[in-house]
Amino acid sequence: MSQLQGKVAIVTGGGSGFGEGIVKLYAKEGAKVVIADINKEAADRVAREVGPAALAVKADVSSRADIDNVVRACREAFGSVDIVVNNAAITHKNQPMLDVDEAMFDRMFDINVKSIYHMAQAVVPVMREQKRGVILNVGSTAGIRPRPGLSWYNASKGAVNVLSKSMAVELGPDGIRVNAICPVMGITGMFELFMGLPDTPENRAKFVSTIPLGRFCQPSDVAAAALFLASDAAEFITGVEFPVDGGRTV
Repeated sequence: MSQLQGKVAIVTGGGSGFGEGIVKLYAKEGAKVVIADINKEAADRVAREVGPAALAVKADVSSRADIDNVVRACREAFGSVDIVVNNAAITHKNQPMLDVDEAMFDRMFDINVKSIYHMAQAVVPVMREQKRGVILNVGSTAGIRPRPGLSWYNASKGAVNVLSKSMAVELGPDGIRVNAICPVMGITGMFELFMGLPDTPENRAKFVSTIPLGRFCQPSDVAAAALFLASDAAEFITGVEFPVDGGRTV
């Protein structure tokens, strides 16, 4: 039997990268999935590739109104919200911390951290009513073992990692599990920003050398972790920082 048969999920930032990988694996494993993405064309493409089990909704995750609309659309289309994956994120370019301007700082914390506040406000009451739910926040190894040049991004992901643990403790009695997935760098849209260097084989080699298993994170790696943590196989797992990092944080 499929691991998510009959489940309904929302994946933010589901139009590309790690989010796209999660959407496609969830659908393959029997879930209905709402793809929430600020890039509607990307979300529509993924929805077309998945088929009738997916619904694309344009959303800026830093907007409470947009998040409310995503949750409403999900319930209208599929009847419930069993799983939420807060995946959407941005980063500043790898650079000295004092060179990041305030507008970038604010936008990054709005998207990486405040979005989880908005989603919790919208979805926790629904999950409490159902007496069940899974919330997965995509944190990062950046919040466990920070790289230089990404100080404010690292701080935002540290917030996500700790917030996930705190939510798990508070929401556990309601039957809601919360975990953080912490990937190492992957070749997604933010890859060159993370490096702060041109994307050349030589520069890639410098970063790969810090990952014991010798490669970057792939969407399939994050999707596999998100599948396990959302499934009934993980019914007694909550409040963990789950590194998907090839040993980077050891």
